[in-house]
Amino acid sequence: MDTVVPPEPRTRVEQVVAGLTERIDRGLLRPGERLPSIRAAASAFAVSKNTVVNAYERLVASGRVASRPGSGFYVSAQGPALPPAAAPGPVALEAVDSVWLLREQLNRHYDVRVGDGRPPPAWMESAEVGRHPRPSVAAASESYGSPDGYLPLRRSLALLLAERSIHAGPDGVLLTAGANHALDLIIRQFVAPGEPVLVDSPGYYPLFGKLRLAKARIVGVRRNPDGPDVAHLEAMARGSGARLFFTHSLAHNPTGCSLTLPVAHRLLQRAAALDLRIVESDPFADVLPAGQARLAALDQLERVIYVGTFAKTLSASLRCGYVAARPDVREALRDLKMVTSVNSSGFVEGIVHGLIESGRYRRHLRRLGGRIEAAALQGRAVLQDLGLPVFGEPRGGYYLWCGLPETCDLDALSRRAASRSILIAPGGLFLPEGPAGPPMMRVNVAYLGDPRFARFLREEGTGA
Repeated sequence: MDTVVPPEPRTRVEQVVAGLTERIDRGLLRPGERLPSIRAAASAFAVSKNTVVNAYERLVASGRVASRPGSGFYVSAQGPALPPAAAPGPVALEAVDSVWLLREQLNRHYDVRVGDGRPPPAWMESAEVGRHPRPSVAAASESYGSPDGYLPLRRSLALLLAERSIHAGPDGVLLTAGANHALDLIIRQFVAPGEPVLVDSPGYYPLFGKLRLAKARIVGVRRNPDGPDVAHLEAMARGSGARLFFTHSLAHNPTGCSLTLPVAHRLLQRAAALDLRIVESDPFADVLPAGQARLAALDQLERVIYVGTFAKTLSASLRCGYVAARPDVREALRDLKMVTSVNSSGFVEGIVHGLIESGRYRRHLRRLGGRIEAAALQGRAVLQDLGLPVFGEPRGGYYLWCGLPETCDLDALSRRAASRSILIAPGGLFLPEGPAGPPMMRVNVAYLGDPRFARFLREEGTGA
């Protein structure tokens, strides 16, 4: 039998990986031992620092090395990853990949969080909630309560919705444990395995993970500065047969731009012709003008399911959201809620209702709106100084969709940023079809004023 000789590494990255793998496997680099710095390794292997970074990332992927942002790379104490045969199936892997950014945000081990989806904790009302946690006695004492959710809060929400010209009434509102819980219920109710589903592109990346777990076929609809591209939506719906469209109308995540009234009218006309159901998310509603164009207001919940939350404007820790929908849809989602989670938290809902009823929530919203506006002005100035363009005319939310030079390797830039304890949100995570087109990133205006971010981009040659 002929002896098969393995090929020599063909690239410099592979040469570095092979050299370090051999040292780890022979015990010359022991578990827990720190690898040479990127600069030292580049000198030792006579390669560029970028080559070392790529090699280290491959070693991390193999399980031989662990990355500790702000500290360096260390030999893993747990050995290499399992072989592919023992790995999760493709759907599970895709779902995990789609929430990478969410995991990094929740771990909170970055000093500069320009890629975060949330504001600084000091901006949120939760700082005061801790001092005055006074839910109503009824909300706290009920065993499970109504599956619809805490009635006084539903009444308050019906009034808030009426200000936005959405007429639902308390019986048209279903409370959930946040917007993601609401989206999960909607997907369980309306999406079968293999079914095509339309989404914004770019769009809300945790939604992509939920749809992949449901084994849906995700179809992206191009997002313009004034809302979804209606002609593209029609083409994608007819081509795929999709009958459900998830969209984020105002202060869109990740572009920050908002739907205009003419686009909203055209979109609803096409949806009627295509028999298309629309799920409209509105997480920034409470800090945006009540009269802005909303599909649910124009449609009055005939084919639109409206999803709201307090996570972006009150506290991400108070898991409280809601769905407004026509009666048959709301009742189906309520029954599914009972089957999957029994009920949402009446205790949390009582806290939220108390903040609204006392007037503290509206006072907080005025402060929050001022902070967002000031941070957005400062953030636009920072990006302008760096020579980085912003998509459209975002206003009212936390996000800007920022362009980078065509030559920028955004994945490599993100890894180098992480080594400096800077969290960047690469644009490819927000595209259902994966990275495509010019490099973009989502930036949070609340963190753009940190000089370390601008300094890092200038040192990388990415900013002017």
